[in-house]
Amino acid sequence: MDEDLDKMIHGQAEMMKGVIQGVEGLMGMIEKAFAGSKGRIMMIEGILQEREGQTGMRAMVNQGDHLGVGDQCLQKSIGIGVDMNPASHRGHLEVQHVDTSSVTDAASRSVDPDSLVKMNATAEALEAKEKQKPSFELSGKLAEETNRVAGVNLLHSEPPEARKSDIRWRLYVFKGGEPLDEPLYVHRMSSYLFGRERKVADIPTDHPSCSKQHAVLQYRLVEKEQPDGMMSKQVRPYLMDLGSTNGTFINENRIEPSRYYELFEKDTIKFGNSSREYVLLHENSKD
Repeated sequence: MDEDLDKMIHGQAEMMKGVIQGVEGLMGMIEKAFAGSKGRIMMIEGILQEREGQTGMRAMVNQGDHLGVGDQCLQKSIGIGVDMNPASHRGHLEVQHVDTSSVTDAASRSVDPDSLVKMNATAEALEAKEKQKPSFELSGKLAEETNRVAGVNLLHSEPPEARKSDIRWRLYVFKGGEPLDEPLYVHRMSSYLFGRERKVADIPTDHPSCSKQHAVLQYRLVEKEQPDGMMSKQVRPYLMDLGSTNGTFINENRIEPSRYYELFEKDTIKFGNSSREYVLLHENSKD
């Protein structure tokens, strides 16, 4: 009888230990959820502990079904129900099943709603971070460094529609109505930079009123309407002032900076206060 009593007490202790482990596992699951990915791992461990506790309780129920005691004092000492059988004078132990789901529900209800909100927010933030892809685009200073020539940052970058012209355009330079030197052949590249900075200027303009990077002649592929109403793509010359101090002029009219202006045959261009004039013609232009 003493041996059976020891087994019963030992079994009851193991059962309570399993219940405590289950509750501890659940609380650990809730607390560790705030730790992100590591919290999720510990949550799984808590669930496993809870299941181990439930398994221990089921084992003790099975063990209690075949244990018998003849002393009702055991009922009072360990607080469980004993059904005495008068015929055999042996007591049949009935161990009531403990529903751990009620413990789980009670623990869940005790969680602060604000904590649940924080848990959801943390999970959403982790999910968003995983979906976020790194950007390999050039930023600020680095993008600026890629647009350098001879150690000088260029104020102009060619647009996607930049093209070389199939028309042999030329700039004839005049001063006081008299032609100077040979014409400038400006059809070999898609753009030409005007300015005083000779390190980067394709066509130097040395007058003091001109800026280091004064203006740019840019060829662009654009759509043009034909006399018959049809649209066609053509490469046309455009001029842009690069924010110069004293301005750029087309046919004596100052143009706005950072904006493309289409050029036409026989247009006259001037830079700053320089008296030089650049007349745009091509090889088939008539006098």
